Amino acid sequence: MELRCESTAMIASPPMGRPLEYNATVVGRTDLTDTLATFLIQPDQAPRRRPWFIAGQYCLLGLNNTEKPFLRSVRRAMSIASAPECDGPLEFYVRYVVKPTSQNPLTHLLWKLRAGDRIYVGAKVAGAFTINDTIGADDPRIRVMVAAGTGAAPFVSMISSEVCRNPFADLSNWVLLHGVSYPNELGYRRQLLSLSTANGLKYHGTVSRPSEARDWSGDIGRVEAFFDPERLPEFERRLGLAAGGFTSHNAAVFVCGLTATIGGVLVRLIDRGFVPHAKVIRDALGVPPDMSPSLFYELYDPAPPIDIDNPTVVEPLRARMQRALS
Repeated sequence: MELRCESTAMIASPPMGRPLEYNATVVGRTDLTDTLATFLIQPDQAPRRRPWFIAGQYCLLGLNNTEKPFLRSVRRAMSIASAPECDGPLEFYVRYVVKPTSQNPLTHLLWKLRAGDRIYVGAKVAGAFTINDTIGADDPRIRVMVAAGTGAAPFVSMISSEVCRNPFADLSNWVLLHGVSYPNELGYRRQLLSLSTANGLKYHGTVSRPSEARDWSGDIGRVEAFFDPERLPEFERRLGLAAGGFTSHNAAVFVCGLTATIGGVLVRLIDRGFVPHAKVIRDALGVPPDMSPSLFYELYDPAPPIDIDNPTVVEPLRARMQRALS
């Protein structure tokens, strides 16, 4: 099973589709940078019963291209960043696509909207990138969430959901690693640091371009670098684990972000026995079909996170996986 519910888009409407009938209003917007923002969107007819979606799921956002009517409308799937129990509008954490692959990119239309503007929100929510659909709510293992950029959206929803249901929830088994290029791109940082103090959340933001952020004193490097062999002992210390204790027996890993990030995490954690959920990857690595997965991910595009058709890539990884599972 592939888990695909992206925070920055992949499901498009047909180019000659009918114009969308708007059914929601943008009620707020916060720009973190020129190309990164959160949007608060209130559907006209929000379901009366809450929760009506599960933390980690997504829905469609859509707009009509009024400047280029021949392009008609566009829809994209966006992960919901707000908690399902929240009575307010839906929140979305979105990056402007500077180099779009589509002639009609949603974010180019979305960036022109302000509070009061109208938008389309799909009637259904979907997605299996949830705690219940992966490891189950009663799984006692540490939950390590690895986010690149706006990939933090489903994890913010999950964490917020825990606190909405119980303001004193113990989050000491929740870990969020958030990787960005610059410190001002660490969306939700203040909120997450507060939860670290009040509820025990283990939150670590990391910046990949520290030379351009001289005031930054936190972690540096890409987010997957937390799992580099030379950095794993320090990461285990932060988790309160003994040396060598970060394994699939003690933790489950969730990744949302760029394909390179997902592949980087997967490759680094093979030696610790972390088993991916995706059948195509499991088959390529020779994982027995009855072995429970411990590494779950969402994709921003349909390509597998590792080149499974390249023997020079797959064979060494397969050998490492077999050693880890033996």
